Amino acid sequence: MTEQQLPSWADPAVSPADLDAQGMSRRGLLRRAGLFGAAFALGSAATPASAASGRGLGGEDPRLAYLVGDHHVHSVYSHDAKYTFSQQARAAAKYGLDWMVFNEHSNFGHAYYGAKLEHAEILKARAENPRQLIFQGLEWYIPAAEHCTVFAAPGPHETDLLTQFELAYDGKLLGYTEGAAGAADTARNEAHAVKAIQWLAERRRTGYVDDVLVLANHPLRLGIDSPHEMRNWRDAGWGGGNEEAAEIMIGMEGAPGAQGAAIPGWRGTTSIRGEYENKPSAQSWAGYPADAYLTYGGFDWATATVGGLWDAMLSEGRLFTITTNSDNHRTVFDTWKNGDWPPGQNFDNTGKLPDPVHTDTPQPGSDFWPGEFSRTHVGVTRYGYRAVMAGLRAGRVWLDHGHLLDGLDVRLKRDCDHGEGVTLGGRLRVRKGERITLNVTVTTASRANAQGILPQLAHVDVIRGAVRGPVADRDTWQAPDTRVVQSKDVSGRRGTYTLRIPVTAGDESFYVRLRGSDGKRNGTGYLGAAIDPHGPIPHEPGDGDPWADTWFYSNPIFVDVVG
Repeated sequence: MTEQQLPSWADPAVSPADLDAQGMSRRGLLRRAGLFGAAFALGSAATPASAASGRGLGGEDPRLAYLVGDHHVHSVYSHDAKYTFSQQARAAAKYGLDWMVFNEHSNFGHAYYGAKLEHAEILKARAENPRQLIFQGLEWYIPAAEHCTVFAAPGPHETDLLTQFELAYDGKLLGYTEGAAGAADTARNEAHAVKAIQWLAERRRTGYVDDVLVLANHPLRLGIDSPHEMRNWRDAGWGGGNEEAAEIMIGMEGAPGAQGAAIPGWRGTTSIRGEYENKPSAQSWAGYPADAYLTYGGFDWATATVGGLWDAMLSEGRLFTITTNSDNHRTVFDTWKNGDWPPGQNFDNTGKLPDPVHTDTPQPGSDFWPGEFSRTHVGVTRYGYRAVMAGLRAGRVWLDHGHLLDGLDVRLKRDCDHGEGVTLGGRLRVRKGERITLNVTVTTASRANAQGILPQLAHVDVIRGAVRGPVADRDTWQAPDTRVVQSKDVSGRRGTYTLRIPVTAGDESFYVRLRGSDGKRNGTGYLGAAIDPHGPIPHEPGDGDPWADTWFYSNPIFVDVVG
């Protein structure tokens, strides 16, 4: 593979005059992290926050830069998408993405033909633009459940891994849906999904691929990803002699793609952001309320509900990362459509749709281009493919819509420690009653977004939840001891500033996570004002302008309290 080059904003050889406002902002963040130039190219090791204490307290204190990406992008190598590979890659570069995953839908045509054709395009793109990190992936139809992104580190077997996995474990290709056998089908399907994750872990363990990750896509869109299934995927391998499998399934889309689905006057009066327009079906898990099928501020109900399913999983003391992405198939207001098939050709015998042709008429679509609206920010200590995957696995992740922020750095440290402190996805070890401080450094938006709006952050919310360990009922979707504990009004603040928020360690372990928005639409959270007094709320059907309701979310930091 061609040697990777630093992105322009991180390359000292690129003059500041050649950077736009956001590039300059990102370079400033990199300098403040002490990673500009060779330090970023070669990497920066994590250091203990309390190395001198000798008591095992504190935690890792890494220097980080954040790379912006999208793990859910489709092209003509998916049976229901529209754009060429190069169109998507150019759009990602235009909107400032550092990394992206082409995760095409599983299909026999894809497995036999399309995956290899796309891989040739990826290799060419990597050689021609070594500043852009392009992964090849697959959108896996989980047996009798929703979809997942599966992607591997670049290497000689990255395509073979995906096609072998697709043919052996894809629910659609195997016909593993809930059928007449009922409970027997369900048990088989759920077991096969766990075997699939274990199979991927084995390929990583043996070195067939350097790394592989799985993330659940639009988890509550159909209500068929039950809480126990999500826990089973997360925990795959634990206790079964294959603990490494538990490092493969790392999280879910906190917010789906298709964020343009409910732009007023566009798709219709019943449209919902994310295309979350479904009702419970016979295949849905019966324990989800009807409100679970909506998005809240564009975010999945499982994420947006303080004390909901995501918090219930975090309250077990296990990391489960959230992301956001475009899920780009068809961009809103676009005027392209797929061309006609040549005689005798179809997706099943080519693995590729005809390239799009331009028209004079807007075509149906719900999506934004990669990086145009939804962005996942991953903390890394150096630049490269493995670094992105390591950052995702470690949970060094925050996400925003509408380019709400240029930067976010979150650190939690004991007041007696030196250094910056533990960051997102990490663990801080403290004593009961010890004083600790949450430092939240915000860098506000430096330029107008694609809608011509200069975003302004209105508030930062601190959410805290108790860690109680594994649950007895694996279908539990509530964490009753999680709530918003502080809300900081930051309206009108510009540039880079740090909020210093005192936190006291009580008698039990806990986690903290962050959320914030432009303040334009909020109300009482799903589980009540005592838990969330001003959270995201659903929009009226057909009236969900995404640019007027933007949020950021961060992954948690865990605090392990010792005696």
